Amino acid sequence: MTQSRKDKRQGIRYRIRKTINGSAETPRLAVFRSNKQIYAQLIDDNAGTTIAAASSTDASITDKKVNKIEQAKLVGSLLGEKAKAAGVESVKFDRGGFLYHGRIKSLADAARESGLKF
Repeated sequence: MTQSRKDKRQGIRYRIRKTINGSAETPRLAVFRSNKQIYAQLIDDNAGTTIAAASSTDASITDKKVNKIEQAKLVGSLLGEKAKAAGVESVKFDRGGFLYHGRIKSLADAARESGLKF
């Protein structure tokens, strides 16, 4: 039986989640990408809480008229600033089953440039 692209991504996502577990010291940087938006959050899996979150729907990003890759860069830098304010320096990157390319890669690079280590 053939799987759809969404089902394949879900399988990859489950395999990644088995190995990556975020804590308060090194939270998990989870990324979700839709056709129009991109979302990223720092998650402490032990406590089940979100430490910081940023998305392309934030008011500071929607004001700027840029393409989707530039939006992802802005989300990554905004998340890096929020992480520094929360006292987080290193994270575990969870690409959520998406390929490390394009918007996912630009978000990760911007987060690294803003001071996050992963």
